[in-house]
Amino acid sequence: MAKHCGLETLDEIIGDHAPAADGEHLKEFCSQIFRHLSRVDQRRCAHAYLEALLATPGKKSIQRLARTVSASPAAAQSLRQFVNASPWSWEPAMHELAAWAEGHGPVNAWSIGRAFLPKCGERSVGVHRHYDPFSNRTLNCQVGYGAFLNIGAAYIPVAWELSLPGPWNDSPKLRQRSRVPDTERYRPPWAHVLGLVDTLAVRRKPAPIVADLDDEQDVGLLVDGLTQRGHTFVIAVPRNMPVTVDERLGTHRMRRAATQLASLGGPLKTLALATRGGGRRLAHILSVPVHLQGTKSGAAPDRPYQLFTEMRADNRPGPVWLTNLPHQGLPIAVNLASHAAGPAVAVTAMAQWFGLLDFEGRSFPGWHHHMCLVSSAYAYRRLGRSSGQKLHVPTPCRETTPAPCRIR
Repeated sequence: MAKHCGLETLDEIIGDHAPAADGEHLKEFCSQIFRHLSRVDQRRCAHAYLEALLATPGKKSIQRLARTVSASPAAAQSLRQFVNASPWSWEPAMHELAAWAEGHGPVNAWSIGRAFLPKCGERSVGVHRHYDPFSNRTLNCQVGYGAFLNIGAAYIPVAWELSLPGPWNDSPKLRQRSRVPDTERYRPPWAHVLGLVDTLAVRRKPAPIVADLDDEQDVGLLVDGLTQRGHTFVIAVPRNMPVTVDERLGTHRMRRAATQLASLGGPLKTLALATRGGGRRLAHILSVPVHLQGTKSGAAPDRPYQLFTEMRADNRPGPVWLTNLPHQGLPIAVNLASHAAGPAVAVTAMAQWFGLLDFEGRSFPGWHHHMCLVSSAYAYRRLGRSSGQKLHVPTPCRETTPAPCRIR
């Protein structure tokens, strides 16, 4: 995979071999992430599953994972039960994962990404026909939306939501079979992003929101929600999104975003931006202050958004971005925009090395358990092995509903 705006490549993330488990350090990591689990056998299962994800080469089927950590013929059933049937809560584990990741450096941004998980058949929860822009194909797949903490060059997934379109929203039979909670309904992409941000905001120190939503026509609703909540953001928007130029430029004409930039952006601004490794690069930027149609926030004359694009080497405009950073903060906004590509690199690594696409379960809780475990394994490989920091493991809070799980 090529580098994007200073991002690491897959080879740099993973190295030249599959990751291995790290003994006592991995135990300490699991003790923190899964300390809320009420039973010793549950915590043992969580550790065994992560150890297997880190050490099993190739496809991460339940059978292959079990053979990595146990000689018992019952191990596969124990791991399957832990992921698919055990009613443990994944939210506390993801909160612990975020807190652990924050201990490895400052968070530069909350980056939003999507994961497309191809599936055979129609029984896996949330599966539907969806266009995947990365492969340029329409897939039979699950679509997950994830929030990633950008720490240094790493993008650590710390929250996930699953899209539930069509019959998964309307069919009681499908929902019951897949154990979808009554509170979970179909939401458009912008609502998933806002939900992820709200999840992080409960316990995390705020950071700028970075997301590529250039295919989401209702992105204005997300912009409105983020503005009302007081978040700073840099979001790629559709090139045809209608915007109104700020009145101080002498006109109120409504135009498409890309046209507005081309006609009113004025001369190119040349910015000297820092790159990974301490270097500098020159960025040629078109920008214009704008307001959005039909939104409640940011409409006052003294509070315009900034619409901008970076001109490419062939003198063609790149993606169109919208930010609520003021004009003098444009260099920061341009730098933040580079973080939008980070989640895709992380998701690709999770798919190739950590079993993201190998889950065999079909239930709503099982999907979230799987995403939690894969995210934890990826985070440990990405940050844990390079850290000499002793993990502090306070007294765990307890789950109310235990579940049997045995690894022998």
